[in-house]
Amino acid sequence: MNRKTLVLPAVVGLLAPVLAACGGSDSGSNSGDAIVVGTTDAFKASKDAPAPLDPAYAYDVGTWNVLRQTVQTLMVQPRGDGDPEPEAAEKCGFSDTGNERYACTLRKDLKFSNGDPVTAKDVKFSIDRALSLKSDSGVFALLSTIDTVETQGDREVIFHLKTADATFPFKLSTPVAGIVNPADYEKGKLRDGFQVDGSGPYTLEAEVKNDKMVKAVFTKNPNYKGQLKVKNSKVEMRSYESADAMGTALEKGDIDLMTRSMTPAQITKLGNVTDSNIDLIEMPGLEIRYLAFNTDASSVKTKAVRQAMAQLVNRGELVSKVYGSQAEPLYSMVPATITGHSNSFYNKYGDPSVTKAKTVLAKANITTPVKLTLHYTTDHYGTATQQEFEVLKKQLNASGLFDVSISGTSWDKFVPAERAGDYDVWGMGWFPDFPDADNYLAPFLDKDNFLKSPYTNNQIINTLIPESRREADRLTASKSLTDIQDIVADDVPLLPLWQGKQYIAARDDITGTEWALNSSSTLQLWELGRGVSG
Repeated sequence: MNRKTLVLPAVVGLLAPVLAACGGSDSGSNSGDAIVVGTTDAFKASKDAPAPLDPAYAYDVGTWNVLRQTVQTLMVQPRGDGDPEPEAAEKCGFSDTGNERYACTLRKDLKFSNGDPVTAKDVKFSIDRALSLKSDSGVFALLSTIDTVETQGDREVIFHLKTADATFPFKLSTPVAGIVNPADYEKGKLRDGFQVDGSGPYTLEAEVKNDKMVKAVFTKNPNYKGQLKVKNSKVEMRSYESADAMGTALEKGDIDLMTRSMTPAQITKLGNVTDSNIDLIEMPGLEIRYLAFNTDASSVKTKAVRQAMAQLVNRGELVSKVYGSQAEPLYSMVPATITGHSNSFYNKYGDPSVTKAKTVLAKANITTPVKLTLHYTTDHYGTATQQEFEVLKKQLNASGLFDVSISGTSWDKFVPAERAGDYDVWGMGWFPDFPDADNYLAPFLDKDNFLKSPYTNNQIINTLIPESRREADRLTASKSLTDIQDIVADDVPLLPLWQGKQYIAARDDITGTEWALNSSSTLQLWELGRGVSG
């Protein structure tokens, strides 16, 4: 192997990896030592968030990647992306022509990891619990189209929906729809701490220090029944304070694979090395970054201020200075590779222009410079986030129309502050719950949006989102989806910045790395094995 980077091409709905390096077969082994995976994701329990791994609360890519290994869902996104397939269920489908009644039959003899049987009543308990708890993470909104859950016998579950929802099978593949045991989870209370029990491919043993999970040991669940093929007996995930510390651990052989978040510099260095026992795997990604606005805040309440920012931000410069070839400018909340994407922000604003921004503010009688603080998290999206916000600050201030400062906060404090409305403008990332345009729009714009944003648009909520969900053919839904994106570009409650690729780096005796992440950034630890170094 001359070049140590595997580049996996993407077609949403058909992800067909092409291997060009060692460590890329399916010849994993169930024996041997645990495969050790590094991450910079922080798993903390706090007063504001005491139950980080409860499926009814968890709503970020790190905690979801723990739950996907341990808590089983009725449906699962398939190995190569595409439409979801039965997992805890043996079959599921709409049983009417209007996409309002969805029925599933559980697999026979399904069991939780402790040996208790999994029944239809457990599914109903789990879904009803998430909906009734309405945790402040907002994750319950993914299930908001459910009216009632009906059971028939031990294996039949029927979901009666309030409105048509062609995306519902995808939602049943997300951890909030995970099946939990009523013996372990109370109906009216979140489960504090780091214990997770389910019927997924692994059991979890957490090592906790100072209310932080520093190590998660996933052991193959002998009672697991589902479509996933588990290619190892144990995986250990270690949480690192920094990408540099994680990279050093990989170089020393302390870990076998590292995932998010690597720095742009690390990715560039690994991609240029031609003689190493570490492979860099580049994968298609659907991660986006954006600015969110508290549209009730005095500094940005006037739409013209938000429009002026949209007119000034230079995405091309931002990406080239901070992320290079590892990201692309994004002109919609919907990534360019997703059906229904529209370049709405570019269509409205074109290239960055100080003159146009000045005109927008003058027409609204806005006194300049507008004073703002842009808030970002210091430890959730990687160390390059600070540099990204320094570039944004410089761009806005260079116009003379804004007086911007920036402020960084750790994730455990950042999220509660954002949800409490303490920030006027803040930066966020989004890893999709499932690869559909609806999931880049509804979570931010529908009722019970997860940002707790005061922005509401009745046309989006009452007409356009329901219209788009009635269409099983997502291409047919494009008109409604485009209308939503055009409204967002005009009102600017959100300002999309860029779309990123995703990477992992692994020692070259680790197999299955080409499947270790899907396009939704789901970590698929069951795909990893230990083979022969190439």
